[in-house]
Amino acid sequence: MLHVQPIDSFDLAGLEPYRTMRRTLEHRQQGIFVAEGEKVVRRLLKTDFTVVSVLLAEEWFQSFEPLLKSRPETITAFVAAKEVIEELTGFSMYQGVLAVGKVPAPLSLETILNGSAKPNLFAAVDGLTSAENLGVLVRNCAAFGVQALIVGETSSSPYLRRAVRGSMGTIFKLPMVETANLARTLREMSGRQIRCVAAHPHTDRRLLTEVNLTKDCCLVFGSEGFGISPDVLAACDEAVAIPMQTGVDSLNVGSAAAVFLYEVSRQRGGGLARK
Repeated sequence: MLHVQPIDSFDLAGLEPYRTMRRTLEHRQQGIFVAEGEKVVRRLLKTDFTVVSVLLAEEWFQSFEPLLKSRPETITAFVAAKEVIEELTGFSMYQGVLAVGKVPAPLSLETILNGSAKPNLFAAVDGLTSAENLGVLVRNCAAFGVQALIVGETSSSPYLRRAVRGSMGTIFKLPMVETANLARTLREMSGRQIRCVAAHPHTDRRLLTEVNLTKDCCLVFGSEGFGISPDVLAACDEAVAIPMQTGVDSLNVGSAAAVFLYEVSRQRGGGLARK
């Protein structure tokens, strides 16, 4: 059921998440997230995620109305001029299309492992605090068939607004496990014969092109400034570097993830659809 609400006051019930987009901790405690952008919101509305409301510039409402009416839950559509939306949110916006959704119930590692086809391909992040980089990494994972992303205790939530936007909505398709102890989780995966491979530029041991990635594996990526923490690195089965020209220290984590994941796909015979 769709309820259309023109914005005649910023105090309207239901507008609070849009007024508080910088208060990410509050949103996390409430179990909600904000999706931003026409494509991202449209992709959210096509999932089975619970959608609470949308906030639309007037020129967008007509094109979104059929999709909103097709949803099973009651959704409030707040509609206003783009300038009003920017005043409400405190952000300058290219499109003026936002939505509030509910973060899905957490998945356990056991559930993920039992439901994933062989050979397994997982990814994990340690200390990744940039929401933009995390969003790009999520998009790469979805593009290359990662079965689940393991998010360590020192990483940002993948449901931050900028992460959701950076993922272009692919976060809605990628199963997620948030762990309170990434090193312990990786050791558990190793115990199940899932090889944990650290993307670690400062290693003299092995290059990516020398490693067999055709069997069950979990690729582990570290933070922008400090890489993978010692405890997490010690929990990995091996550390692997991307072969690069002398004088280049490392790649952005999103770029590194794309290189690693493409190498997995290449070794496994491709299997990705041509467009």
